[in-house]
Amino acid sequence: MKQVNKNQIFIAACISLVVTAMTFAIRAGILTQLGEEFEISNEKLGWINSMAFFGFPVAMIIGGLLYNKLGAKKIMVAAFFSHLLGLLLTIFAGGFWTLIISTFFIGFANGAVEAACNPMIADMYTKNRTAMLNKFHVWFPGGIVIGSLISKFMTDFGMGWQLQIGVMLIPTLIYGYMFFKQELPESEHIEKDTATNIKSLLDPLFIFILICMTLTAISEFGPQQWVETILGNSGASPMLVLAMVTGIMALGRYFAGPIVHRLNPIGVLLMSAIITTAAVYSMSIAEGSMIYLAAVLFALGVCYFWPTMIGFTSEYLPKTGALGMSLVGGAGMFSTSIWQPVIGSWLDNAKETAISSGIAEEIAELSAGKATLGKMMFFPLTVGVLFLILFMFRKKLEERRVPQGHTSEEIV
Repeated sequence: MKQVNKNQIFIAACISLVVTAMTFAIRAGILTQLGEEFEISNEKLGWINSMAFFGFPVAMIIGGLLYNKLGAKKIMVAAFFSHLLGLLLTIFAGGFWTLIISTFFIGFANGAVEAACNPMIADMYTKNRTAMLNKFHVWFPGGIVIGSLISKFMTDFGMGWQLQIGVMLIPTLIYGYMFFKQELPESEHIEKDTATNIKSLLDPLFIFILICMTLTAISEFGPQQWVETILGNSGASPMLVLAMVTGIMALGRYFAGPIVHRLNPIGVLLMSAIITTAAVYSMSIAEGSMIYLAAVLFALGVCYFWPTMIGFTSEYLPKTGALGMSLVGGAGMFSTSIWQPVIGSWLDNAKETAISSGIAEEIAELSAGKATLGKMMFFPLTVGVLFLILFMFRKKLEERRVPQGHTSEEIV
């Protein structure tokens, strides 16, 4: 039997998350090109976007239910082949429906990565789960930085969207090779009885967190996925805004450990909701270079949402096991899937209203973007109220938390 190398496994997991992130960033960067080439409206582009977010929860639910039986490695093999299939189908897409199908496979692959890696990392680093999950999720914003800069560079030099999709095949092949050659550790520190996992899903706290996750996810991914369309006529570079936001997020997550230990996950989530609400509102009224400052605030706000929600589930609802973590992540992406065409229709309707009032098209697009951001502000505002309720009961909730503490196994 091959020796288990936790560092190598963690690195392979991070590379797979880089691929996941690049699919988000590059799709955001080529959204306008796809619309022009295939004559697709913003609402239909929203439906294409939604397939990535729909495929994700499908994989998370299946992966969560089968994790105890299959283990992380087999789920990662499924992720690898789904990434390959989705990327190749996208490159050779001929229109709306082929883009729908290929984007679904990419979303499924992305969900499989999280379904395998979140519980695997929580199990390997059980003494420092939320901090290590944040360190793993560094590579989601990190991958978006990589992807958005690649997209901007290739677009500026006239390279087509097919080549931009093709670039993602390189890290896909790398993580596939690393997982194929590694022996993964047996689960030892998470609840492995699927019946117990399912029964624990009825815990009111789990249902509460599931609802919160639907709002934190759209608070993060709503502005990010539409950044190119919303900010295209703002005077700021949309892809540079995206790269800057996600770069700050990556740094924040890398150094999350001390913040999580000082504030605990509940305090971190409440702080994040407050900052995100202020940030999205600021983006909706900012002009020119001020958009960059609003984007920095947004990055600080959404930075800890996703990994801390997963970490909260593993620490405060440990009996839900891999299934609980997967369902929480799946709920976030499913929510984002539902809202994508809605956001697209908000943009279309606001633009149509602005043009009908006699405003020039470019100004109408900017006006529509700002109006849409104004509506998006209510997502973090609502979840902020819910986290405030959770914060009021934090002392009682600490009684059910898995004991935490630094461990020599932590990667630094």
